[in-house]
Amino acid sequence: MLHLRMIVPPDRTSAAVRLIESTVGTTHLVVLPGAARDPSGDLVLCDVAREAGDELLHGLRALRIDQDGSIAVENIDLSLSTRADAAEEEAPGEPADAVLWEQLAGATHEESTLSITYCAFMILATMIAACGVILDNAILIVGAMAVGPEFGPLAGVCTAVVRRAPKLAARSLIALVVGFAAAIVATTVFSLGMDALDLFSKAQLDADRPNTKFIWQPDPFSFVVSLLAGMAGTLSLTSAKSGALVGVAISVTTVPAGANAAVALSYGDLGQTWGSIEQLGLNLFGIMLAGTLTLYGQKLLWRTQRGRWRREPGSGGHG
Repeated sequence: MLHLRMIVPPDRTSAAVRLIESTVGTTHLVVLPGAARDPSGDLVLCDVAREAGDELLHGLRALRIDQDGSIAVENIDLSLSTRADAAEEEAPGEPADAVLWEQLAGATHEESTLSITYCAFMILATMIAACGVILDNAILIVGAMAVGPEFGPLAGVCTAVVRRAPKLAARSLIALVVGFAAAIVATTVFSLGMDALDLFSKAQLDADRPNTKFIWQPDPFSFVVSLLAGMAGTLSLTSAKSGALVGVAISVTTVPAGANAAVALSYGDLGQTWGSIEQLGLNLFGIMLAGTLTLYGQKLLWRTQRGRWRREPGSGGHG
């Protein structure tokens, strides 16, 4: 269940209440006239099943409540109410299959914004991966993958394509390009410094490295894994399964590829540098392609389920 807290201009309160009451899956409606002060208006509270949340939010935004008032949405971890149980049963589909597009857009907007913190995580993750590359240490590679924040902008691109939001797409692409460029440049300097301290060496880079040589040698499996990871990552975002996102982060060779490119560049090894860049590009493209197709698939599936539900007898809204 979701909890909605709205500040509604008085002239639109009746319309908002009618919309809430006519939306299947809503309950616990509370209206407090004149309770809001900034902005002034009526305070309207309600709970809604996740499956019906996107439709309700779309209707509320059509009333311009988000522009002249406010709409806040919270997840309800526990609701002890037979009416809430009934509302969830009335709503079509399953909660795990529902996509809250407004929530997804908000989350990807925040995660895809270029910031000092984002760049810092990218640089630190790439430096950790550089140590893993030189030491041929798979544990460090996995750790670097988990630290890297690049899936946020990748998800932002996918969401922007599906929602036709060019500004979000541009913001996400800028975060990706600038983040990886800054990380590679900083890690190249880091590698040179570690070499000066005799902690990195060209011999270590040129060694067989059975645990990490795959990083700069892309093959068909690299693309297949990136596609699967893109699907899993997108599903984890739309269904709020954040634990799955960690698994996605450590399954694709993005940050490690950038790290290997930086270390190889510091030693003038253009072969490994180019191979790493190819691996990086292949993984980024695969994730964005799979993520976009997954979102389109979820959108189509949900429309089909909702259309089938509306055609069933007795599936109208409640008053």
